[in-house]
Amino acid sequence: MKIEYNSIGIVHTPFKDLNNIPNQPALAEGTKGVVEVYPTFQKGLKDLDGFSHIILLCHFHKILEYNLCVVPSGETKSRGLFATRSPKRPNPIGFSVVRLNEIHENRLMISNLDILDGTPVLDIKPYFREFESDVYIKTGWIEKRKLQNDCLYVA
Repeated sequence: MKIEYNSIGIVHTPFKDLNNIPNQPALAEGTKGVVEVYPTFQKGLKDLDGFSHIILLCHFHKILEYNLCVVPSGETKSRGLFATRSPKRPNPIGFSVVRLNEIHENRLMISNLDILDGTPVLDIKPYFREFESDVYIKTGWIEKRKLQNDCLYVA
């Protein structure tokens, strides 16, 4: 089955090359960028300004290949792709929870982002702390790993 999506905007960031992007938003604290929402979709930004964080769903347009087993950053053991957050996936869709600082018409001023400049945005969703947390979360192989600088490095 073929599935097609159209982007609703584009992300502008300081990251111009794939090798210099932080692995997760938590490692990009303070990094600023802009989500430029196409004018056709600007009306959909109504009421988003009351949220401190948003979820960006993006198409990783520079990812051309993937492996079903990968070695996550900081690890030596190979893991199944779907047990990691590697951006190299069969469907290169990524998500990032970023801070929403301001909205100027169709431009979202964001920070704490880990996205390549020019990345197409597929969707924007508000982050609801109450809906995103569960005290019974298990984190698989990550639980056995030590946290470095209170940040988790995952491929």
